[in-house]
Amino acid sequence: MPICIFEDEHYLNFEPLIYSRPVFDLICGMTTLKEKIIRVFPKEKIVLKCRTYLEPFVKAENPKLKVNHFDKDDYLFINGRIIASYNLKNILKIKSSKEKVFISDGVVVAAKLSRKKIDELILAKAEVIDTKLFSSLPTEEVEVEFANYLWDLVYLNGKEIQNDFKISTKGKSSAKKKYAGVNFVNKKNIFISKDVEIKPGVVLDASTGPIFIEKNVAIFPNAVIQGPFYIGESSKIKSCATIYPNVSIGKVCKVGGEVEDTIIHPYSNKQHSGFLGHSYLGSWINLGADTNNSDLQNNYGTIKVQVNGRHIDSGKQFVGLMMGDHSKTAINTMFNTGTVVGFSSNVFGAGFPPKYIPSFGWGGAESMKEYKLAKAIETAKAVFARRDKNFSTDDEKLFEYIFNLTKEDRTKRGY
Repeated sequence: MPICIFEDEHYLNFEPLIYSRPVFDLICGMTTLKEKIIRVFPKEKIVLKCRTYLEPFVKAENPKLKVNHFDKDDYLFINGRIIASYNLKNILKIKSSKEKVFISDGVVVAAKLSRKKIDELILAKAEVIDTKLFSSLPTEEVEVEFANYLWDLVYLNGKEIQNDFKISTKGKSSAKKKYAGVNFVNKKNIFISKDVEIKPGVVLDASTGPIFIEKNVAIFPNAVIQGPFYIGESSKIKSCATIYPNVSIGKVCKVGGEVEDTIIHPYSNKQHSGFLGHSYLGSWINLGADTNNSDLQNNYGTIKVQVNGRHIDSGKQFVGLMMGDHSKTAINTMFNTGTVVGFSSNVFGAGFPPKYIPSFGWGGAESMKEYKLAKAIETAKAVFARRDKNFSTDDEKLFEYIFNLTKEDRTKRGY
């Protein structure tokens, strides 16, 4: 049965990251949520269902998969915000052809639908799929892990690194290169890919969880890294960095200072001193020197976060910074617990800025105004050029679309 990975009606709960990617392209552990699902179904045909304005990017990143196009088949629809386990195929009884909705703790995690039902519900033309449309179908309660908000992915990250590590290292051997002056703790739980440079004085401590280092990574002298930890291809860990457990870093990133319980998407930099904890960062971000975030309130209470126009009690004692793609901070920027910074914002100045900064915000604690679209695009082009990447017409259209999409959010704050 072909698979359709989709975004449901709660996709905005993952703002600001979802402005520039589908929910299923969020990272947790060593992979995206999409990759975890596809790994379970390696032989099935896959369709990715995403919002129309993201289609060019999803197609470019997934050239072998169909995007927003269905054949005349029955489909197994899988919610893109689940964290797919190795036995998902058994849980969803893939061999059965009966129409059914699979529910876990009140959330539709999957649905088997006939072609007739797909046409009847007009799912092929939907921007996102409202799972309430499935209410007339038979249901089955299952146990499948899923995320409701970005901080859920942060809290699941350590466990997912461990799960992904087992799968990714099965039948593979770590590079045999010897590293002089490097201290390995529980080396059997450390996987080092080819062409990795690790300088003397580095400590790789896998006693608390596995460490996976992709190819062409460079780790500078006297950095200390504790697992669970993952770092993507061609990224760098700067000298004297302290990386505590449950950290995932995407490809082509530079990371320094103190980091814990954090996910960083590719092409982002936090290469100087400063603390980053219980945070989720998008791509093309740059945090200036001594940028710090708080992730714990002085009263040790649960953290409230503004999401999709609502103030949500996370139920968590630790929640840090959620920052969208292309945002930047100046030196010595401070963020309060549970701060959300939108797409392409520029934050600077003394004091704590607002706990919610809309996309294309410009300023800090003293004042905020709208970041002009032309200036934002000009900066993005310069950043892309530094990474030898072309800022395409589609990229420019994406900026314009998100600028207009989030205009009301800025207007009601007087920006």
